[in-house]
Amino acid sequence: MIIAFWISIFIVFYTFFGYGIVLYALVKLRILLKGKRPIPDNGGNWPTATLIVAAYNEQDYIIEKIKNTLALNYPAGKLEFIFVTDGSSDKTPDLIKQYPQVKLMHRPERSGKIAAVHRAMKEVTTEIAIFTDANTFLNKDAILNICRHYADPTVGAVAGEKRVSIEDVADATAGEGFYWKYESKLKTWDSELYSVVGAAGELFSVRTNLYIPVEPDTILDDFMISMLIAEKGYRIIYEPMAFATETGSESVKEELKRKVRIAAGGIQSIVRLKSLLNPFSQFVLVFQYISHRVLRWTVTPYLMILAYFLNLQIVLMGGGIFYLIILGCQALFYGMALLGYLLEKRDIHIKILFIPYYFCMMNYAVLAGQRRYLKGNQSAAWEKSKRK
Repeated sequence: MIIAFWISIFIVFYTFFGYGIVLYALVKLRILLKGKRPIPDNGGNWPTATLIVAAYNEQDYIIEKIKNTLALNYPAGKLEFIFVTDGSSDKTPDLIKQYPQVKLMHRPERSGKIAAVHRAMKEVTTEIAIFTDANTFLNKDAILNICRHYADPTVGAVAGEKRVSIEDVADATAGEGFYWKYESKLKTWDSELYSVVGAAGELFSVRTNLYIPVEPDTILDDFMISMLIAEKGYRIIYEPMAFATETGSESVKEELKRKVRIAAGGIQSIVRLKSLLNPFSQFVLVFQYISHRVLRWTVTPYLMILAYFLNLQIVLMGGGIFYLIILGCQALFYGMALLGYLLEKRDIHIKILFIPYYFCMMNYAVLAGQRRYLKGNQSAAWEKSKRK
């Protein structure tokens, strides 16, 4: 029982904190032995690129998105724009038509985001394809900072940074912003060691000739598209100086809906990326993939529950003051999360409770997402979460 308890505690700690510590040490060791990875110099020979925006009923954001897009810095004549609005029933397509610089692709039927992206990719003739969401806004040099990495032939994809705006007076969804700051640091180190394990749809890019259309029922299309490129032996670079900013989820309920979908997609991705569970194929990439993704999406939430009840059993069997202190710390953390939940229901916001509440919600979403995926209830269709 004690051995099982410590194994559970170790895996939980490693998943959320230990991997970051190990990763940081490995990066420092690599820099010591080989030096910091240089940013490739393309000598002013910028690749041609197409920015693809999949927009579904985004009339409230689309004009601002187009203005943001057209203001991006990139050599004249080398950047094209495609906006796909399949299934949109509001004014989104009509608003886009006002801008001749943008190619509009629209069908009245709703087939899902990935179907829209596949359709757009058939029209891409440039070397690089860049994907971004309609409700996110890019910094002016985002495309320059992304495309400079393609001077390195080993790079197959480049992921930008997702930034979440946190209001001065925020609710528990502020945990989303804290989470992404931590994730960004891990991705920076992942990229420095070898490769990022998957890209987020807010902003990422691929070499057009490496793009593989994923199956139409794919839930995490952005993750799968990038990982299929990594599976071929190409690196995915993380570029924090290319960032997409969006507002936080409208509520914890909306954030939970998004996290459940991601968790369901995570299990689907693990099933479909079987080769990346074989350490003899690409050892470093497999190590990063299992440590950063697989553990979070599979066993860790169960081990959190197991560790608590094993700890309780050890204490009841006279395990001593040390195990009682550990149990007390666990109980305090989960109690803070529960209190955060109850106060959120009453619209009372206490910042110290944001992180434990968000952390527990995130792990509950993994359990709910697994159940939804196994029951076949998770659709791959366009599913928007409401934002502030």
